[in-house]
Amino acid sequence: MSWLQRLRIDKFLLVLVTVVVLASFFPCRGIIKVFFEYLTTAAIALLFFMHGAKLSREAIVGGMSHWRLHLVVFLSTFALFPLLGIAMKVFVPSLLSSPVYMGFLYLCALPATVQSAIAFTSVAGGNVAAAICSASASSILGVFLSPVLVGVLMHTQEGGASNTLHAIGSIILQLMVPFVLGHLARPLIGKWVARHKKLVNITDRSSILLVVYTAFSEAVVGGIWHQITGWSLVSILVFSLLLLAIVLVINTWTARWLGFNTADEVTIVFCGSKKSLANGIPMANVLFPAAMVGTMVLPLMIFHQVQLMVCAVLAARYARRQAQQNASAPTGVKPNP
Repeated sequence: MSWLQRLRIDKFLLVLVTVVVLASFFPCRGIIKVFFEYLTTAAIALLFFMHGAKLSREAIVGGMSHWRLHLVVFLSTFALFPLLGIAMKVFVPSLLSSPVYMGFLYLCALPATVQSAIAFTSVAGGNVAAAICSASASSILGVFLSPVLVGVLMHTQEGGASNTLHAIGSIILQLMVPFVLGHLARPLIGKWVARHKKLVNITDRSSILLVVYTAFSEAVVGGIWHQITGWSLVSILVFSLLLLAIVLVINTWTARWLGFNTADEVTIVFCGSKKSLANGIPMANVLFPAAMVGTMVLPLMIFHQVQLMVCAVLAARYARRQAQQNASAPTGVKPNP
């Protein structure tokens, strides 16, 4: 096992950091910048086209009957997180700078991630079918809800916001239309996508890297590293851990208070605590001026790694507990999940 695996550090995060460093020293300018902007727009459209092609209708329909679970996850993603984001205002400017706080508000408005939520639910012995449905629905609904939440949260905190309807229109045109086209094309390309998962994953991650490089190039030219200090990075890490811990505790307590079994509790805990890097970075590129994107996604990038590391440990703990229950159960008797 490598030291990265022991520390549970996502290798893709290291690539992201490398891209940020590259953009800091060699930002794109002039004609090259225009080229990267067009390339980024095309890459984002391709990213959501592939997401649409990957998502089966069975995954959407499969877990819909478990409405109580989905409602809890939905409220955690689109109500609990935003409320906690608003509460963080009390730490501005003493512990959080205004730009960093705005980045946290944006993070709190995002949908849940799909892949890692399902993966952790599976490892922990949770309700995978419900996780697929819940995470997928969150990703789709987020295309509409996140711009609205961003508009509401930032209007509340700053006394003004970008035109929310215009933002939703841009999201629909640049993200939702490719997604729908990809899903409609699934009968034609679905098998090819399933056979070439690695190629699709490379496309996903390449799109994100392009957005990050272009965004941070613009941010560096605009003076991001004069706004984001070493203390700001430490504060982002600390508040990411605090935010995640609060959400995990509330989700666990809520699942038990409402009488969900352990498998459903696992699904609620992991699906209700994630924020999507794959959706968040492209969406920021659509919602915000280019000079703001780098600052807005920095808390998301750090929170993404924090959620992976913490939830990996938590999933292993759930798995061990389930294994102990199975081992202690009488022969031929399956313990209640």
